[in-house]
Amino acid sequence: MIRTEFAAAINQICSERGITPEVVLETIKTALLAAYRKDYGAVAEDLEVQLDRETGEAKILQEGKDVTPVGFGRIAAQTAKQVILQKIREAEKEAILDDFKNKVGNLVSGMVQRFEDKNVILDIGRTTGVMPPQEQVGGEYYRLNQRLKVLIKEIKKTNRGYEIILSRADRELVKRLFEIEVPEVHSGAVEIKVISREPGSRSKIAVFSNREGVDPIGSCVGQKGVRVQAVTQELFNEKIDIVSYSDDPQKFIAASLSPARVVEIKIKRSNKEAKVFVNEDQLSLAIGKEGQNVRLAARLTGWKIDIKGYKEKKVSQEAEKGEETETQTKKLEVAGISKRVVTLLNKEGIKSLKDLKQKKESLQMIKGLGKKSLEEITKALGS
Repeated sequence: MIRTEFAAAINQICSERGITPEVVLETIKTALLAAYRKDYGAVAEDLEVQLDRETGEAKILQEGKDVTPVGFGRIAAQTAKQVILQKIREAEKEAILDDFKNKVGNLVSGMVQRFEDKNVILDIGRTTGVMPPQEQVGGEYYRLNQRLKVLIKEIKKTNRGYEIILSRADRELVKRLFEIEVPEVHSGAVEIKVISREPGSRSKIAVFSNREGVDPIGSCVGQKGVRVQAVTQELFNEKIDIVSYSDDPQKFIAASLSPARVVEIKIKRSNKEAKVFVNEDQLSLAIGKEGQNVRLAARLTGWKIDIKGYKEKKVSQEAEKGEETETQTKKLEVAGISKRVVTLLNKEGIKSLKDLKQKKESLQMIKGLGKKSLEEITKALGS
């Protein structure tokens, strides 16, 4: 190795790959030390490597004494070459990983290269990515050289180093496909607010637009359904329901149960529960096969949804009235009023604290309510 070759190689690789000369030289020294120990069995602590960074000449010193074997220069040259090539590969791999770190969450086109156990390895351009079983779709069958659109889900550290994890099962894949097929989604004129998905079977997406004249559902469906069909085909005929998003939970829940038509919704905001009434002929449609429609609607809205046939409404209302009367009576007891006084009040039509406040001035006229009873009521009213 002449001076210009060694120095030029070091300088070129460092400038192109962003590696400092010190890192390369120290790596070469370590490799030379390992080679010497392997062939001559010396103790590492006793050895030192001197490496001329200009010429590439290497010497092995043991306790300050030159013990460089004859012909070691050839070993040094070969080792330096291997180290430089290794550094090139490492630098390129790091550059590729850095590039893909910025693409996490994006869509990429890949080709099935091989199978490793249950993992599918895809060629995604400059490198390969791994699609593990949990990121595959159950109903999809992959074959060699098949082209697929996949989501770059994450860069994951494994025993074999860093791997690019790809997904076909993630719901974000649906969103990215619509961004490709629908210009209004890509531009931001239409926003995909929420997605619920059972990969390979069915997805529901809630769309919204605050721009005048833009129909979010129509934009995503496309003329004669061409846009949504393109997404469906890419997902191997996974069914897609597109519904309107609303901040009003009743409107959103009703839309989420599409294609079923909702008659009435009663909501309980405290625990996000909704009782939904539909006509009898819409009941099975609202629930869906094996409960899929209502299940996806619940995930989409974040509400617990209970589907009822409309005939059940009157029965339900009567039950609620009974519950209400019972609750009102209990309210008087809970407020600290004794059972005897509650009974007297109920006879006069006073069944809640609200009734009690309205008839406060006439309580003294009720037979059986003495001074202590009135004090008890006054305390319950907080006055």
